Amino acid sequence: YLARKFFYLWAKMTFGQVLPSKARCFYDQKILQKTFGAWKEQWTVCREKKLSLRADNYRHLLLNLIFKAWRAYVCQQQGKRKKYYVAESHAKKQTLLKTWQHWLVYVDVQRTKHGMQSVALAFRERSCLCISWAVWRRQHYLKCSGHKMNILALQHWAQSLQFRAWLQWRELYLHTQDEKQKDTRAVTHHQHWELRRCVGAWLGYLNLHRVKKRQNELAQEFHRSRMLRRCFSDWQLSWECRRRMHAHQRDLEKQAARIALWRVFAHWKHYVVLCVEEARQCELAEKHYKCHLLVLQKYWNHWKSRL
Repeated sequence: YLARKFFYLWAKMTFGQVLPSKARCFYDQKILQKTFGAWKEQWTVCREKKLSLRADNYRHLLLNLIFKAWRAYVCQQQGKRKKYYVAESHAKKQTLLKTWQHWLVYVDVQRTKHGMQSVALAFRERSCLCISWAVWRRQHYLKCSGHKMNILALQHWAQSLQFRAWLQWRELYLHTQDEKQKDTRAVTHHQHWELRRCVGAWLGYLNLHRVKKRQNELAQEFHRSRMLRRCFSDWQLSWECRRRMHAHQRDLEKQAARIALWRVFAHWKHYVVLCVEEARQCELAEKHYKCHLLVLQKYWNHWKSRL
């Protein structure tokens, strides 16, 4: 009991108010927080890169649609010009004045049509860009809100897990303290009872048999040695029990640390798989974009040659 008391005093003077187990637990929590912060930053960068790639793909799709509409418009204009040439050749057979008046009317109509078509194309481009921008903003807002909700859920899960582990450790620690107190009370009670019984027996034996003093002294010495052996055996048993309990507590702490490391490694492995998948998708998107540009260049050259 005195050795344990001085050991607690020495531990308090050496480590202060914070025990090594609490320091190790605080160190494990800080390591987990730093790992989760680095993973969150990397995940945010990957998500922003993915959103920019999607926006570029959508912009190229809109450009492709605009190019197709412009090509159809050019084909329509070529057809109109052919019709115009046929009408002009037919009109030359008529009188010069009538031909000139009809030609002026036709040119005026064509100018009006060109102006209306240019206004319609400009309005169509502005409406398409506005719709695309609104759709992209709505998707970006939904993804940002989902990302924030995921972060809050992960923080809540981590806090609940830490609180559950702390409750389990506290229950085990209180149980061990109660067992230690019961052991000490039992040992002290047994020693006091044995001492009272020995003193009473010794006084009665001294009063009744003073003649056999030497034999009584020898008997008392034998009884003391036997009691010392019994007390020493009881103390050794209690010390062995406490040592086993401390070893069990250390094993539980090591098991908790291994479980936390395994969970961190599982999250990191899942994150690496996601990064590889996103890199592969980016490479496929780049290849598709290059093929699309080659096709556009081919059609552009063909259109220039036809023009």
